[in-house]
Amino acid sequence: MTYEFDGHIAVTCRDKGTWSADLTPGWQVGGGVNGGYLLAVIGNALRQTFPDKPDPIAVSAYYLSATAPGPATISVDVRRDGGSVATAAADLRQGEDARITALATYGDLARLGDDVRTTAEEPVLPPPDECVANTMAPPEVRAIAPLMDRFDMRFHPDHIGWTIGRPSGQGVLSAWFRLVDGREPDPVSLLMVVDALPPVTFDLGMMGWAPTLELTAHVRARPAPGWLKVRHATRNMAGGMFEEDCEVWDSAGRLVAQSRQLARQPRPVG
Repeated sequence: MTYEFDGHIAVTCRDKGTWSADLTPGWQVGGGVNGGYLLAVIGNALRQTFPDKPDPIAVSAYYLSATAPGPATISVDVRRDGGSVATAAADLRQGEDARITALATYGDLARLGDDVRTTAEEPVLPPPDECVANTMAPPEVRAIAPLMDRFDMRFHPDHIGWTIGRPSGQGVLSAWFRLVDGREPDPVSLLMVVDALPPVTFDLGMMGWAPTLELTAHVRARPAPGWLKVRHATRNMAGGMFEEDCEVWDSAGRLVAQSRQLARQPRPVG
């Protein structure tokens, strides 16, 4: 079966080290295309580069300028490919404009081991049917984030006060997550999931587009099929910027991905 998401992150080899992509409309948020979706497109080019090491392990990306839907080119420069992991640099460009530059380590998570141990605590959420669906988001949020139509998200009832002007002030958002097309999660899709929820600053009463400056993701294991639990949290804001920490837990109760990003303080769109 062909899934929508796979088509949206598809890449075509132009020559050795160069891949073409057509960034799909509908992944926009605020003034550009969602950074997690773009990271998954880059991640797919890297997966094609290392067929025997198909899984992202660590990816650090710097977002240089806002990306628009349409043609893009990903250039991959392999820095090392030997043993159990490979490392490469990758740049995403549109025309002459550099959009993202990234450095990534890839491997085969099945061979590296599937034993996930952590002292982190899995988020506790009511069952999905008792949570609040993203389809109920305020019109102003849907307007600046059409990418929400790609997801089935069910938010913890305690983390949606911002939708009615009553944010908790704790700087935490958590939700059940899956793609609307029914595609099961895999390591490359987790690169998108870590940036899929609204900015955690919404829970601080700060609405608007929060462009990412830098995002580092660690993928710890191949996720089990089913719903994911996603939790975003922030503790610090300084210089007009804030950090956002993300945890992704699979249906087997394992912490399968983590990320931290530095983003600008939310700004109005328009």
